Amino acid sequence: MQTVNDPYQEIRPYHDDEVPSAIQRLIQDDEFINAILSYRYPHASGPLGWLLKPALKLYLTKKWSNIKTVQDVQLHVASYMRKMIKTTCDKVTVSGVEKLDPNKAYLFVSNHRDIAMDPALVNWCLHQQGLDTVRIAIGDNLLRKPCATELMKLNKSFIVKRSAKAPREMMKSLSQLSGYLRLSLDEGQSIWIAQREGRAKTGQDVTDPAILKMFFMEGRKRKQDFDSYMEALNVVPVAISYQNDPCDLDKATELDAVNRLGAYEKSEFEDIQTIVKGIVGDKRHVHVAFGEPVTLSQDTPESMAAKIDAQIHQLYRLYPANYIAAGVEHDSVTPAEQRLYEQKLAQAPEAARDYLREMYANPVLNQCATSSDNINQDSPLAAENNK
Repeated sequence: MQTVNDPYQEIRPYHDDEVPSAIQRLIQDDEFINAILSYRYPHASGPLGWLLKPALKLYLTKKWSNIKTVQDVQLHVASYMRKMIKTTCDKVTVSGVEKLDPNKAYLFVSNHRDIAMDPALVNWCLHQQGLDTVRIAIGDNLLRKPCATELMKLNKSFIVKRSAKAPREMMKSLSQLSGYLRLSLDEGQSIWIAQREGRAKTGQDVTDPAILKMFFMEGRKRKQDFDSYMEALNVVPVAISYQNDPCDLDKATELDAVNRLGAYEKSEFEDIQTIVKGIVGDKRHVHVAFGEPVTLSQDTPESMAAKIDAQIHQLYRLYPANYIAAGVEHDSVTPAEQRLYEQKLAQAPEAARDYLREMYANPVLNQCATSSDNINQDSPLAAENNK
């Protein structure tokens, strides 16, 4: 319940003193327990399946008994991340993190390819460098179940109310969100937020100026000019690049359906299935690149968005599949990589293959467009890209 003393209680992550009770609510949530059982023990729904529920609750109660604070949760998540990276990634690399000031809070504006893994990998890279993890913006469309809300708010996530439709309600929720972003940064807590609503299914990483207008709502309330307020937020672009996107075939199929039918209807549990696939699916090499704080000079939301895009496009780590899809020759394109790409293409329905090609080609085309030469040889990642 929202209180006068805490205007952000409805949307903010849990505080330390709220962690133990949130964990107890999770353990007692039958939907949460059933979800774990169906995932870990899919064939255990027979006559004795009911015995597993109390056993799992006891196990979780004991396993999570030492989790008392937000930091405890973060360390617990880090242990899961370590196992996940070991089983689903060839490697995870990072650049630019050494330029971040550990005494500053940043507003990381990131490209968005995977619902759960994008902010998780940013957090992993920060954690590995001894920096604090971020608070994560997450749409309320992913929080249809109480247990999902509990999990996200335990993991430093705050809620973006996308379901608000009435103009007055929408303005109120956006203003609340803008104020919360500024409060977090003032508290020394960095933020992760996607550059646009929804994943970039076509591989086109483009910042929506509406996101930046939302950032500035609090600045307008404080009667500050756009440039000085936005620079004070320490906006840093982040580019996350997956050599293999575990959800690429699903994205291509969805794009094809929208093109042919005019719309795509998600199944009831599709978002959850997509999150799971993104977590457990093979990603090969993942690179997380942190850019430079965006500097402004008589800018508008549109021109600032273009500056963020330019950094993300230049920082994006290109892989063999990107070059193959774009028809660009590169030393990294070996016969083995060519075969892998062709095998992936063959898995897609024929009508969806052009969307799959586009998904992997667009990062190359975007890098070309923001570079003085063909593949942006002067970018911070050029040397690594050409290995």
